[in-house]
Amino acid sequence: MLRPDMVPTSRPGAPRTGHLLIIGGAEEKLRQRQILSRFVSLAGGADGRVVIVSTASSLGDEATELYESLFRQLGIPDVRGLRPLTRDDANEASAVEAMNDATGIFMTGGNQLRLSSVIGGTALGRAIIDRHRHGTIVAGTSAGASAISTHMVAFGTSGSTPKQRMTQMSAGLGLLPGVIIDQHFEQRNRIGRLLALVAQSPALLGIGIDEDTAALVGPSGVMEVLGKGSVTILDPARLQTDAYEVKRHRPMMISGVMLHSIPSGYRFDLRKRRLLAPLRPVSATDRDLARLATASNVTRKLIRRIAAEGADDTAPERARRRALHARRLEEEASE
Repeated sequence: MLRPDMVPTSRPGAPRTGHLLIIGGAEEKLRQRQILSRFVSLAGGADGRVVIVSTASSLGDEATELYESLFRQLGIPDVRGLRPLTRDDANEASAVEAMNDATGIFMTGGNQLRLSSVIGGTALGRAIIDRHRHGTIVAGTSAGASAISTHMVAFGTSGSTPKQRMTQMSAGLGLLPGVIIDQHFEQRNRIGRLLALVAQSPALLGIGIDEDTAALVGPSGVMEVLGKGSVTILDPARLQTDAYEVKRHRPMMISGVMLHSIPSGYRFDLRKRRLLAPLRPVSATDRDLARLATASNVTRKLIRRIAAEGADDTAPERARRRALHARRLEEEASE
């Protein structure tokens, strides 16, 4: 069982902890936008103030500008971007001040090790934790989702079979203790590496989140599932394994792990490790569907690039090289 200190709770007279919105990546940005709409609602809507942290992304200001546009379309006028690239940047007073009065913090995708290495343990990292403890919702998509927990998947290989050395764990930002989170879960076949991690660290609850799917964790530690896919929970409380003696990259024996596959509308108590009664699914409104017509081709292309970023960190660089090569060919043809 999770110890009481493993899931954020509120004490009488203490500030109420905010929600955590943990998104598996590639969330819908053009049609229903159920996940992003829930973030906007919990961030205060028209009265909210959102800070976008895009340190994880290699796409620079493009990722920030996309989310700024999306959140303004969804009704939040006060949206600001923050992209510290070094630990010195993350220790600047201006970075901490950017979090003042924030009612929502959104961390983009990209490279979670870059995000945790730059922000973890800095003044900005502490400010994010403090804002969350005082009621601010903190969301992360893809890499931003992995970094929310205390223990984080740094990198690893895909596959269904858990093997020794197939993945590496590191420290995350520490917003959700007692779990380890993996994203793009079904789409990139990451069940093997999450099994390997909980076998090596059975005090942790493994959480795998599909694309366009989110785990919304409330102050009491109850998780609600949103979106099109499922959240997979691996509970190793009754684990049996030979992980401690398997060498090199050989398969592990893992038995007794309880697996929960939870789709939208269901809830799970992370503290008691049990399924709760389902909720009524949220449906799209006519207004949400009408917004699709406003999306430009440029926005669609950027969305695809952001969705692909976590799969291969060299993808943006390859795309830049292809564009440069095409431009050179056009110039040569015109000479």
